[in-house]
Amino acid sequence: MVTTIDQEHLEFKTKRLLWRRYRDLYAGGEQFKDNASQYLVARQKEPGDVYGERLSRVFYENYIGSIIDWYAATLFRREPVISAEGANDRGRVFFSDFIEDSDRKGTGLSDFFRRQITDALVYGVGYTLIDFPRTSHTAASRAEEELLGASRAYLVHYSPEDVINWSRDEHGSFEWVVIRRQHSRKDSVEDQTPILETRWTYYDRETFKVFRRSDKKTTDGQAGVIELIDEGIHGLAKLNRVPLFELKVSEGMWLMNKSALLQLEHFNKSNALSWALTMGLFAMPVVYSEKTFDQMVGESYFLQLGPGDRFGWTEPEGKVFEIAAQNLHRLKDEVYRVCYLIGQAGPAAGDNRPVSGLAKQRDFAITQEVLRGFGDSVKDAMKRILRAIEFVREDGLQINVAGLDEFDIGDFASEVEDAAKLLAMNIESKTLAKQVYKKLAFKYLCDERQEVKDKIAREIDEWFTRGIE
Repeated sequence: MVTTIDQEHLEFKTKRLLWRRYRDLYAGGEQFKDNASQYLVARQKEPGDVYGERLSRVFYENYIGSIIDWYAATLFRREPVISAEGANDRGRVFFSDFIEDSDRKGTGLSDFFRRQITDALVYGVGYTLIDFPRTSHTAASRAEEELLGASRAYLVHYSPEDVINWSRDEHGSFEWVVIRRQHSRKDSVEDQTPILETRWTYYDRETFKVFRRSDKKTTDGQAGVIELIDEGIHGLAKLNRVPLFELKVSEGMWLMNKSALLQLEHFNKSNALSWALTMGLFAMPVVYSEKTFDQMVGESYFLQLGPGDRFGWTEPEGKVFEIAAQNLHRLKDEVYRVCYLIGQAGPAAGDNRPVSGLAKQRDFAITQEVLRGFGDSVKDAMKRILRAIEFVREDGLQINVAGLDEFDIGDFASEVEDAAKLLAMNIESKTLAKQVYKKLAFKYLCDERQEVKDKIAREIDEWFTRGIE
């Protein structure tokens, strides 16, 4: 195991460079500029110093990064409605606290999954690991387990660049995975050179193993040796499954994959146009003369021309600039179109006709359907993770996740009206009425703490239990 822990899956090797490119395209800014030599195409037989100057002036108009952030922000404009129904008050308190702090770093569950959907839109998949605190000894009872904090589940985020190897069964579920992470550290303030440490964590359906390799020399003078530093039974062994969960989107919904080539083409065209415009500002003098021209040219010099000589400047006519500008506009629009934001793309090239309000509404309806698709993927991942935690903790609660399907704050009045019409039908179902009231309350109070939402849910349940209608 020690000698093979650093092996990489074939799919990981194939997609590693692709993921780095997508990460740069999403981040933009200095990160993209630092790696711009991988994306700025050199002209045929272009001198190295000219390419170097173009590289130093490079810029990147990051449309796809803004699009992905818009989807992630709009999707969680209203937080998902998470309910934990059952008689176990201690379990309900745990899930209330867990929703407010899902990773023991103060990150709420919605914020955690906003990062997951961002990874899914950039890389095609996001990874979440369920872990439990490790204690020095085994608890003798559930109460002692709670006291030690051993049952306080938490989530860990991993990007696809961290998950380097895996195996799946015939149903597509993980049989085992290997996660690799690197970090630099210093043993003391006096250390001048940081120590690079690499850790591999292996998970199968029941056990885990942690391996480490450090640049620091051991007592016997060796460095770079992989050693096993921890092993044991992981928290989801009772479920007989690897504790790593995926949030995946389909090929058609993988926004970065759909728009990356368009963004790179736009990047090269916009930089070529910018360079041409810059060079046009430094026009080259042209002297029309039959005799040899050997005079010095510059701002502090003058030219002496003969009676038949002429002088002028090279200046582009601008037709190619106009064509390039139109092409850049079309490429930008196409980035928005393939990401289902047709309304923000504007009219097609050459089409200056005004767009009707009905057409804009229809275009946004397409965007809303895509958002609902992303919402369904997030809700499914949330359910699987929360229900797995509940199963391990044995709280006896029914976990459900709803919402992430309405993206216009102004439509709450119509929802109240629809709910009133539904209740006015006098359908003889207290369960239906109870769920309608809960849904309305949670949507209206979507920004409240989970503890408050749980209290409201209990009060609604008690209200119907007493038979008050």
